[in-house]
Amino acid sequence: MNTISLVEPYQMGSTKLENRVVMAPMTRTRTSPGDVPNALMAKYYGQRAGAGLIIAEAADIAPHAKGYLWTPGIYSDTQVEGWKLVTNEVHKNGGKIFLQLWHVGRMSHTSMMPDGQAPWGVTDVQAIGSDVFAHDASGKLTFVPAAVPRMLRTEEISGLVEDFRQAFRNAAKAGFDGIELHSANGYLIEQFLNSTHNTRTDKYGGQTPENRSRFLLEVVDAAIEELGADKIGIRFSPFGRYNSTPHDPLVEETFFYLCKELNRRGIAYIHLLYQLMPIGNMQEVTKFEETHLPDEFVKKTREIFKGSIIWCGSFTKDSAIDALATGWVDQIAFGRPFIGNPDLVVRFKNNLPLIEAERSVYYTRNGEIGYTDFPNYSPA
Repeated sequence: MNTISLVEPYQMGSTKLENRVVMAPMTRTRTSPGDVPNALMAKYYGQRAGAGLIIAEAADIAPHAKGYLWTPGIYSDTQVEGWKLVTNEVHKNGGKIFLQLWHVGRMSHTSMMPDGQAPWGVTDVQAIGSDVFAHDASGKLTFVPAAVPRMLRTEEISGLVEDFRQAFRNAAKAGFDGIELHSANGYLIEQFLNSTHNTRTDKYGGQTPENRSRFLLEVVDAAIEELGADKIGIRFSPFGRYNSTPHDPLVEETFFYLCKELNRRGIAYIHLLYQLMPIGNMQEVTKFEETHLPDEFVKKTREIFKGSIIWCGSFTKDSAIDALATGWVDQIAFGRPFIGNPDLVVRFKNNLPLIEAERSVYYTRNGEIGYTDFPNYSPA
């Protein structure tokens, strides 16, 4: 195997990156009222602009896409202006930034939906055992069970594609270098892809890989029309069971069909999540179970898809270098290490120790504490 440096420049399609280190998208619940990005978020991302590519936290494409309090949107003019603060700061510091876009589907609660309606689902099956961050019946902010969804009608899906299209336009207005579609972790797009969950009988139903993939590919085609294929990435979590995602015996059939279709379309990258599964209620998680992607699965992805492949999940510097050396993937995404180490790439370059942030700071509303107050490395 050939050694490939994590910190060497890399050409991702038409986007020149300073290194192969990617900051993974991480929800941090720091928005202003109206789900508007703000100056504090701009500072946070600007501090981490040393990453070759930042993938910003998932943004709601519309009010009905929301599943967690204090997550940002990309559907209002005010939100677009807020995101401009972020992209300007990242670009000023020499970085590149894509915006992850999502619709959570059934992973929501009526208290967050417009007019208190039911969440929008691929089916009407509730995500039993999975929680979202919302107000409970007493008004307290806490994790509550996802509500019973209503099944999307076939005639509504074209409108949903148009919601994504407007989000693509807004992301461009906000100054992002590209977008990533969140097709992982049991949210709406993966709900369509999962053959066990998707029991629909229309043209988006789960009987064939073409039908299961239809919604995602319609969204991708809208993104290509608005932004160009080389500005589009997609995140997948094959074999993942997060958010009550059921076992899918046809996951490989669907995924490799998509790889062929996405390769034909020439998108910039596929982002594979080598999954961390929380054990127990989200409010009380103390440990995770790792779900590894099989080597043969990753090798076959590389054989079919010729764009960039990003791999994410519990990588250290050494294991990331080993992964690049296989030739199966091109970039490595790091999530939690970027929370406590805004200068993570510098630390990698110089073999410096890493700070491990406490989980208690991940989703707080304490301003800079646990968010922008982690220092760059300096010798004692």
